[in-house]
Amino acid sequence: MMDRRLRVVLAEDSVVLRDGMAELLGVRGCEVVATAGTAPELLAAVVEHRPSVAVVDIRMPPTQTDEGIRAAVEIRARMPEVGILVFSQHVEIAAASRLLADGAAGIGYLLKERVARTSEFVDALHRVADGGTALDPEVVTRLVRGGGRSRVDTLTPREREVLELMAQGHSNRSIATLLVVSERAVEKHVAAVFTKFGLPATDADNRRVKAVLTYLAESGS
Repeated sequence: MMDRRLRVVLAEDSVVLRDGMAELLGVRGCEVVATAGTAPELLAAVVEHRPSVAVVDIRMPPTQTDEGIRAAVEIRARMPEVGILVFSQHVEIAAASRLLADGAAGIGYLLKERVARTSEFVDALHRVADGGTALDPEVVTRLVRGGGRSRVDTLTPREREVLELMAQGHSNRSIATLLVVSERAVEKHVAAVFTKFGLPATDADNRRVKAVLTYLAESGS
C-alpha cells in the first residue's frame, strides 16, 4: 500500500524547508500538487486540488501564532475527506485539542525535530490519508498531562501505555510487538480501557476511536 502515490498540499513558510520537503516527498513517491507559505494560500490550494493530505505548520504569517491550525480546522470542517498532518516545532495543546475535537481519524501531529527519517514521515502521511491517526508520543504525553484526567487516572500504567500507542495509530498486533507481549494480552488491556471509559460494544463498534478521543479530550486544555 505504501507505493500508492499520495497527492499532498504542503504549507510551510520557510521557502528552503518547503522546497526541500517537496523534493524529498517526490523522491518517496508522493505528488506535491501545491505548496503554500500562508494560511490563505493553503486554503485555496486545498480547495483547488483536493489532496489526500495537507501538511500544515501551526505558526504561519502574518502573525506567526495559530494561522495554520485555524486553516486546518476550517479544512477539516469543509473537506473532511482531506487528511491533516500538522508538522511543527511546537507542541500546542490547545491547537491539538481544537483539531481533534471532531474526531481523530485522518489527523496527524508530528514534531519536526523528532522525525529521524523521511520514511517515517511518508508512513505517517499514508496512515493519515487512509483515515488513521499519527501522533508523536511527546504530543500524546503533553495531552495526558495537560488537563483534567478523571477517567485517564483510573488506568493502570500498562493500560495507559497501550492507549498511548492506540492514539498513535497502532493496531493491537503492532502494540503487542512494541511492548513484547502477546496480542491476547493487548486485547485484555484494550477491553479494560473500554470498560473504564464506559464504552459498551455497539453494532458499529467504534469504541477504539471513542477511547482515543476520550483520552485526548480529558487530557487536553
